[in-house]
Amino acid sequence: MDSEGVLMPLIHKHRMMPWNDLRRGDCCGRFESICDGYYCKICDIFVHKKCGESSEYIEHPSHPNHTLQLLSTRGNSHDCDLCGKNIGDLFYRCEICDFDMDLYCAKYPPPEVINISKTHHHKLNLLKELIQFDYCVWHPPEVNHTLEVNHSYHSLHPLKLHTGQLPNYSDRKCRLCAKEIEVGLFYHCSLCNFTLDMSCVLNPPQRYLWNLKAHDHQLTLLPSLRSFLCSACGLNGDRSPYICVQCDFMIHQVCLHLPRVININRHDHRVSRTSVLGVVNSVCGVCRQKVDWTCGGFSCPRCPGYAAHSLCATREDVWNGKELEGVPEEIEDIEPYVVIDDNTIQHFSHKEHYLRLHVNSVLCDDNKRCSACTHPICLQSFYGCMDCDFILHQNCAGFLRMKWHVLHNERLTLVTNETEVFKCYACERWSNGFRYQQGYKSFDVRCGSISEPFFHPSHPDHPLYCILPYGKIFCNGCYKFKYGMLVCVEYECNHLICFNCATLPPVVKHRVDDHPLSLCYGEKASGICWCDICEAKADPEIWFYTCKDQRASLHTSCVLGDFSGLMPGSTLKSASNSSEVLLNNIVSRPFCSFLELMPGSTLESAGKSVEVGLNKSTSRPFCISCKLHCIFPIILKRLGTSDEYFCSILCI
Repeated sequence: MDSEGVLMPLIHKHRMMPWNDLRRGDCCGRFESICDGYYCKICDIFVHKKCGESSEYIEHPSHPNHTLQLLSTRGNSHDCDLCGKNIGDLFYRCEICDFDMDLYCAKYPPPEVINISKTHHHKLNLLKELIQFDYCVWHPPEVNHTLEVNHSYHSLHPLKLHTGQLPNYSDRKCRLCAKEIEVGLFYHCSLCNFTLDMSCVLNPPQRYLWNLKAHDHQLTLLPSLRSFLCSACGLNGDRSPYICVQCDFMIHQVCLHLPRVININRHDHRVSRTSVLGVVNSVCGVCRQKVDWTCGGFSCPRCPGYAAHSLCATREDVWNGKELEGVPEEIEDIEPYVVIDDNTIQHFSHKEHYLRLHVNSVLCDDNKRCSACTHPICLQSFYGCMDCDFILHQNCAGFLRMKWHVLHNERLTLVTNETEVFKCYACERWSNGFRYQQGYKSFDVRCGSISEPFFHPSHPDHPLYCILPYGKIFCNGCYKFKYGMLVCVEYECNHLICFNCATLPPVVKHRVDDHPLSLCYGEKASGICWCDICEAKADPEIWFYTCKDQRASLHTSCVLGDFSGLMPGSTLKSASNSSEVLLNNIVSRPFCSFLELMPGSTLESAGKSVEVGLNKSTSRPFCISCKLHCIFPIILKRLGTSDEYFCSILCI
């Protein structure tokens, strides 16, 4: 076989490599117990070996009048005219009759007559007409079952066909695959309390395996209830492992096809599976729990102390499903700037000019804003352009051009196009600053730059890690429920914060006080507190901003407002190149915080433009919607008018 792949013109237009993969086949849309197949790296398509060896033309009993031809859907949706299910990439078709059949039905045609006495007392004939069914009662081959079967994995007694629910004494799991059996058809031996689901009856797992990915020796299935420690993932199992007696090796069936080399979204380098981790007292880089160093797992060849449980590293929210063994690692320049001298750089987003380092001593200057994070320059060193007004915080200038993020499974690219408005996937704020992006997901640079371990001044004793919480838990900063949380994993420490609170600016300037306002991480207080901006009640246990003498408790939403980040002078476009879509999204999501609007920019609203400006005049402007003086630091003004202002999202 050609080392560069084989051409399979009936199946795919590109060369395909021999490949082993656990994922669903793009050919038929189903899983196979044996996952040998072919893979196209260009199109990311995996084809089962059985499907790839299908004949171009077949005669089929379900369509005896004409020959069927093997075709590809090429991305178009088709349904099988036999079973009604959606067809994968490959199918058989009769052009004369407009008849389509998926590969599964082609291989396993439904019988003309079936006899299921427990389901119906008469024989059932296959009706070859299109009829609307809510439930497929004959889908091949799962109804052509005898009342009793002699199964190779249970030779003591025959297994009897049952319908409905399992007996109460059963653990309601298949003895071989451990999958839950709730309601439906299954085979059961009441004498031995032995149950098999239909999948394991029809396609039982192989008794002997020579699987080089899992182990170097032959593995044998032990079909019994037996507690064991999986040598691949380090977790306990309770039934039917594959074993190697000479090595004292035992493995879950689900761990047989673990990949060898992968990328995970919590580490910058590729990680590789090893049979023995060998790192004593290490913790999993995903779940932060201890790993058994005598078992297998994933480790990083470049970082000697990094390890991860096999099942943690291959979770759907951690791994993108791509096996990288044999795939060359791309070497890319991800550094964001070139050093000219000790105080001068050339940033990739501003190649036309050099940037000079400045040590800032100014508390806050609303007129000088970082192009990356869109926040004012405030007691932070920054790089300023030597020929124009372009500015970057020193920290923001160092953001890598490509990176991984814990909330996305693909590597993100740093995009510096200021003409588009986006909503951050992590904190749900809108921005037109720099963003990390891949596909439809965008992260502002503050959320995108968060990595593990994350240290936050609200919890200085322990680092925080991004763990997707189970159940409905609430952020300690805002007392709101969010999907992704930064969590302290120390025992009995319940500190956790959302990405929105984790990226609130620690110091801001507001007209309510001559001094900068500092973020306070909640406190116990007796009596009633009031916000000096909106004059409403404030809960001191929720994070708030306070002035120098700490006598004020100011809502973070009042201090920052709904608009505080769009770059001055920029023309904004949403991801669909329609600013009207942006404002429609704002109106439909009135409770999202718009912390990313910069003064001086414009938005199109139903054919009318609005300008984003600072609310810094002596007399506060009057909002034409809520009929109140605008209290927020950033407001919108409709262009072409002298006094038409909007103070919040709800007022647009």
